[in-house]
Amino acid sequence: MKKVTMLDIATKAGVSKATVSMVLNKRDENISSDTRNRILQIANELNYIPNSLARSLSTKKTETIGIIIPDITNPFFSEMARAIEDVASNLGYNVIFCNSDNELNKENKYVKLLISKLVDGVVFIPGGKSNENLQILINNNVPFVLVDRYVEGFEKYYGVYCMNKLGITKAVDYLVGRGKKKIAFVRGPHSVEISTQRLEGYTETMKKYALFDEKLIFENEFTIEGGIETTKKILQLKEKVDSIIFSNDIMAFGGIKVLIKKGYKIPQDISVIGYDNIEMSEFMEPELTTVSQPIYEMGKCACELLINIVNGKAIDEKQVYFEPDLIIRGTA
Repeated sequence: MKKVTMLDIATKAGVSKATVSMVLNKRDENISSDTRNRILQIANELNYIPNSLARSLSTKKTETIGIIIPDITNPFFSEMARAIEDVASNLGYNVIFCNSDNELNKENKYVKLLISKLVDGVVFIPGGKSNENLQILINNNVPFVLVDRYVEGFEKYYGVYCMNKLGITKAVDYLVGRGKKKIAFVRGPHSVEISTQRLEGYTETMKKYALFDEKLIFENEFTIEGGIETTKKILQLKEKVDSIIFSNDIMAFGGIKVLIKKGYKIPQDISVIGYDNIEMSEFMEPELTTVSQPIYEMGKCACELLINIVNGKAIDEKQVYFEPDLIIRGTA
């Protein structure tokens, strides 16, 4: 079936194609309201869809942004993506979602794809040490905003972050205040900078209380399976731990599953704290005590920041930092 064109609308409306173009592109100050309304009505009746590529070539904008996220199965990132899409839609922008699966090669492919699609900018949540992929965006003059995860060497670029060290500090302070001393910590992978920041928060605070023990630090992926595997290792320690802090909620879910299966009562036998405060945290049994990041607000802020950059607006601060809160529930 033939695609409806401006010429079709012009023929039916009895006007020139140039007049139709001016109306549809909102450059119709000198066109009568009757003619404008007739053209818009006919365009609607014919289900006319404008050629966005042609428009972008003339305006140098596609009104489309890209989002690169590392793991769409992790509710933290899906909640953040929802916030970004909500804001973009309200501001008249379309969104292309790209899931990198924490793989730099896949991330690289999506960076190049978004550039080829002439996106106006990218909200970028790195899958690891994404220096090379960020440099590609810079070399192609594509604006981007980093979210959640720092990338070493790119501190001067726009970013929206949470204070990771502070979040873990609050968790340790709380547990020590409850009389806990053997507090295990499960960090994320070395390739992700926030893992190191959260470890620093744990290390510094445990040393402050003279409770630091390197044998209580473990590393795994930010997954349920990572939480399961690590909790099994923690339970094999000669010295019994009285608490576990996981570097995200998904890990904590896996850990709680193991503890319950092994007959532990939570928090009576062992306390558990997660990180993120994803929506599912309050629907666990027992409900998860966790360090809360303002996920939706971070996504909203990142999208607004990117679109302001795209539109050439003055930006007061290149980096925005949100403060985390400790949400006390049933596991600690």
